[in-house]
Amino acid sequence: MILFPAIDLKGGQCVRLRLGDMQQATVYNTDPAAQAKSFEDQGFEWLHVVDLDGAFAGHSANGDAVEAILKATQNPVQLGGGIRTLDHIEAWLSRGLRRVILGTVAVRNPDLVIEACRKFPGHVAVGIDAKGGKVAVEGWAEASELGVIELARKFEGAGVAAVIYTDIDRDGILAGINWASTLELAEAVSIPVIASGGLASLDDIRRMLEPDAQKLEGAISGRALYDGRIDPAEALALVKASRAKETA
Repeated sequence: MILFPAIDLKGGQCVRLRLGDMQQATVYNTDPAAQAKSFEDQGFEWLHVVDLDGAFAGHSANGDAVEAILKATQNPVQLGGGIRTLDHIEAWLSRGLRRVILGTVAVRNPDLVIEACRKFPGHVAVGIDAKGGKVAVEGWAEASELGVIELARKFEGAGVAAVIYTDIDRDGILAGINWASTLELAEAVSIPVIASGGLASLDDIRRMLEPDAQKLEGAISGRALYDGRIDPAEALALVKASRAKETA
């Protein structure tokens, strides 16, 4: 089980959005590389990064900030936002990125995702962002008619490393993870699922460590870490204790 701290990039700064609205962005750090190093120093083992401007623009818009992050931390980094082509995927992986997250392109061109998994095994994740139970694309600005499970099942057996499932209706408002929908998705597919959107407190961490949630790869935390609602040391101690119990 992994707790992924999140860095969302807008205009080269670390921000958190409220309900996926680019007009409701709070700046938490003007130095994303320093934030990445801080998360590593706190004991986190992975880093989740989203290029918000890139997600809306359809191409990388915070490339300099991402490269600075990759140089600042030794932790593996997964990146989503505006990655739409095989060349783009290859370029990021060659710079040291561990995993690319494909969102809009997974809806628009699922064959590209399958080809990317074949070409870059273990390095491709799918980001599924849902609003009202339907998949949203183009940086959450547009809703599709696809259901979450319907989309995820398109990639069964393709070699997708993980599905990052975000409930936009809870993102950035500290309402708690949508455990019902997240666990329903995890039950429906064999691909590891990462919960995202709304993680609010240590209670969510404890819920993530319950037996029925053990099938998840982990969860992403953003605003609650930045606001101090979650103490990193306490959260990571819970995760570590859970791992020890599993191996005992």
